[in-house]
Amino acid sequence: MTRSEFDDIRAYLTDEATHAGDLLRVARTLIDDLEHARMREAVLRTHYLRLLTAARATIAADIADAPDPLAFLKHELAERGQLPAAGEAVQRILSDARTAAALLACLEQNVATRPQGMRVRRCVGTGRR
Repeated sequence: MTRSEFDDIRAYLTDEATHAGDLLRVARTLIDDLEHARMREAVLRTHYLRLLTAARATIAADIADAPDPLAFLKHELAERGQLPAAGEAVQRILSDARTAAALLACLEQNVATRPQGMRVRRCVGTGRR
């Protein structure tokens, strides 16, 4: 949900002309959205953990001089349909990886420069404590 959608919901909730039935409908919709988001998060966490496990197993297999150390990673990527196709340009894939690494580094830099101190509350209206 975008910031403006949250602002719209807040405005709708604080509007005195909004009826209780409308508030109940909004609450049900928000709970459904929250449940859907939690399920998506659980699926993404599972995919991430499986990929992380495969990557760690690949490194361990390489350290142990296993005959095919990439087998774990290949298997995980194949299950997700993410193995590079035979005709796919290797340079494009490597370029995508370099770009992703650069973007992550930029994000990590921006996180470190966030201001510390009291947060300004933008929420208007009643809320839980």
